[in-house]
Amino acid sequence: MKSSRTAIQLAGNLETDIAVVGAGIAGVSTAYFLLRDTDKRIILLDARKVAQGATGHNAGQLVSYFERPFSGLVEEFGLEMAAHGQQEVESAWELIDEMIKEANLKTPLSIFKGYAGCTDILQLIGFLQNNLYREQAGLHFEKTYIAEDAKGLDKIPERYQHLYTLVPREHILSVLETDNDYFLAALPTRKGCMNSALFTEEVVAYLLARYPSRLTLAEHSPVRRIHLHPTYGVLDTDSYTVTASRVVLCTNGFENFTITNDGQELDTKFHHLVRGSVGYMAGYLEQSTHHPMAVSYLPEMSSRERDIYFGKPYFYVTRRPFINEEGQALNLVCAGGPEELVEDSSHYSRTQPYSQTALEEIDRLLRQNYRHMPKDKLTYMFFWHGLLGYTPNGIRVIGPEPINPVLLYNLGCNGVGLLPSIYGGKKIALILNGAKPEKSIFDPGNQKE
Repeated sequence: MKSSRTAIQLAGNLETDIAVVGAGIAGVSTAYFLLRDTDKRIILLDARKVAQGATGHNAGQLVSYFERPFSGLVEEFGLEMAAHGQQEVESAWELIDEMIKEANLKTPLSIFKGYAGCTDILQLIGFLQNNLYREQAGLHFEKTYIAEDAKGLDKIPERYQHLYTLVPREHILSVLETDNDYFLAALPTRKGCMNSALFTEEVVAYLLARYPSRLTLAEHSPVRRIHLHPTYGVLDTDSYTVTASRVVLCTNGFENFTITNDGQELDTKFHHLVRGSVGYMAGYLEQSTHHPMAVSYLPEMSSRERDIYFGKPYFYVTRRPFINEEGQALNLVCAGGPEELVEDSSHYSRTQPYSQTALEEIDRLLRQNYRHMPKDKLTYMFFWHGLLGYTPNGIRVIGPEPINPVLLYNLGCNGVGLLPSIYGGKKIALILNGAKPEKSIFDPGNQKE
């Protein structure tokens, strides 16, 4: 998405109540709830323009699961805390609906039942265990569809039998929109699709009009240094200085700035553990004869890969409405999955060349899995990559810095960042409005190596 709005830059040094660093969906959602639910003055800073980071470089998929098994959260935090964290993320479905209605947003949002295609019995058993924990915690879940002719059904423990339904193989292929009978099961869940960059830009336009005296937007204003004092923080940009009573980081990680603190040093080890991964996506246009969808195609994994939440990257396809320049109603089909780890995320540039290897892999996976893929050579209209920030334990960080609560976090894309970003914005507003949050899986102190 290319915004036609003229960039807004700092005109001089500024003092304000809250400085929000990062104007992607996390920062803009944080500003939205802060402006709506408090009387604070906000400055929203970004090194580029609104939504030109990972928010503008994704397939637009909305999901409420984590980039690691729910069973892993239960093992780490216990059933009650893991379930509460899951409920908090799922609350973002209602929050995004609030934002759309209150701000009268026009960005199309499609919500539907999406699926993940599963390829082996051990992988499937892991997902069934997730749903067993969800059932025990009182969380909603959908029964899994398993092909009635799948090999290894006798390996599924009896305690899981009420969590799945046996169906003809063709039903699995139909909901996954594939002809690849490699898949033996389909896992349904609530999903959605939207243009997150357009959504974020539209929210900013609303906030600037609704709160002109309380919101300052500063684009092309990269923060180089944040110095925390006991009751305020000072942010140095290339040209000017911002002084704020509280500072909220809404980035993918700690990219091009340093943070110092009066007194006890912050846990800089934690800061540097945020690892970067460049995700590649590509898209093409098709006639709008198919409804919006989002499907993840999960590969077979070794036993070692199952123990690592990153594992082998899955491949995903989304399809959503798209109006071209001539006003024609089409579908935009986006696909992604290939990722490339980067040792130093500060060296990543959104203008770096697109990987031809990644495009070839996306094209191969589409042709292997997506039923409606054109048989002839395809012209991809869109190519993009984005920097994903993976926190040490794969969970978004939301809340105050334990050493100095002047600093707060709503950060860590972790590959599935849209709904957690929105929930994080609401939680930050609650904290800065005086609420004392319960201990949570999102607490900064929970980050582990």
